[in-house]
Amino acid sequence: MSGGKQRVDGQPAFLLQAHAYRETSLIVDVFSRDYGRVGLVARGAKRPRSQLRGVLVEFQPLELGWFGAGELHTLARAEWQRAWPMLSGPRLLLGYYLNELLQRLLAREDAHPALFALYAEAVQKLATAPADTVRHEAMLRAFEKALLRELGYGLTLAHDAGGQAIDPAANYVFRPEQGLIEGEGGPDDFGLSGAQALALDADDYADAQVARLAKTLMRMLIAHYLQGQELRTRRVFIELQDL
Repeated sequence: MSGGKQRVDGQPAFLLQAHAYRETSLIVDVFSRDYGRVGLVARGAKRPRSQLRGVLVEFQPLELGWFGAGELHTLARAEWQRAWPMLSGPRLLLGYYLNELLQRLLAREDAHPALFALYAEAVQKLATAPADTVRHEAMLRAFEKALLRELGYGLTLAHDAGGQAIDPAANYVFRPEQGLIEGEGGPDDFGLSGAQALALDADDYADAQVARLAKTLMRMLIAHYLQGQELRTRRVFIELQDL
């Protein structure tokens, strides 16, 4: 899609990241509903009287218009659709984590409208929902699973690698690219019970151990598909925990 000329208007989108470009402009990476990740040049956005100044803010629902061809299009207009409370503290870090996942794993101009809806819902929850670590953890796990599913890496935990229904009383090992294999496994394997696998499949994180397993499993899978790339936001989380 990036090879031909585009003229797009009224496109729901979120800003993922912005970089300074020359003296007065920005290069922005946005996640749009119908065009996926798009790179845009916001000309003059840093000028004091620019209509774009103060509008291009992360985690706020935007409506954008752009035109042009090639890897970078030209941003024509940007408006807030509505205003949500600004993220701060741990919620801001979680928001940056979602953004980094999209930037690292999604190709440019590959539409994922269902994932866009989930992202909008996740950011709105971060902005407006009461402080509740359990809810935030469940939201993050659901988003991570949806992202992998959209990329074609669907996570199946209701059946084993051979297609057999999971036995709640059995023990299993999970391996990327294979799935669940019945057995105890070794010390370096990701092991879990059938009951835990079914809880993960149902996004049921009421049990603290299941919630921890979900975090470890998604961390392992994302690292696998990132092929060794380190997430900056995860490094920040670790450093803050050390402090």
